[in-house]
Amino acid sequence: MPIWKRLLLILTLLISCVGCDQTSKSVAKTYLSETEAISLLGDSVRLQVAKNYGAFLSMGDSLPVSWRSGLFLGGVGLLLLGLVAYSLLFKQMTFFSISAVALVVGGGLSNLIDRLQYDGYVVDFINLGIGPLRTGVFNLADVAIMTGVFALVLSGPLERRISNKTQEPTR
Repeated sequence: MPIWKRLLLILTLLISCVGCDQTSKSVAKTYLSETEAISLLGDSVRLQVAKNYGAFLSMGDSLPVSWRSGLFLGGVGLLLLGLVAYSLLFKQMTFFSISAVALVVGGGLSNLIDRLQYDGYVVDFINLGIGPLRTGVFNLADVAIMTGVFALVLSGPLERRISNKTQEPTR
């Protein structure tokens, strides 16, 4: 795939991810409380604003502020830039794997924007579960990141199967 098509694909997914996530967080901050959850669908969905100073499931939120800033701003920023460069320059990447990386970068970028905008924290507001079995509180950027990661994990075996089928001799 030519580099201009890769760039167009990445930018489209980045703009979509960041736009949807930032809009949903703005709505959540406007209409949801930090102290009371809104329960939907028989309490399988709870909506409540939470400030997440850490990463996935608040990991790292107890680190000193300077370490958190370095890791979650500088480290994540460099990782996202590296992923974009890899997606643009590594010729063997397919449409599917470039899309998966772009989802990870889009979600990561939107959470990075939160950290810059809100003094180091990310706005989370969705919690799913049945009875006592519940997820952590998350946002749409986290959904994009996890979707991209799962797609990358699946892309290897899928792309190998597709490649093997196209290389099989016809009878």
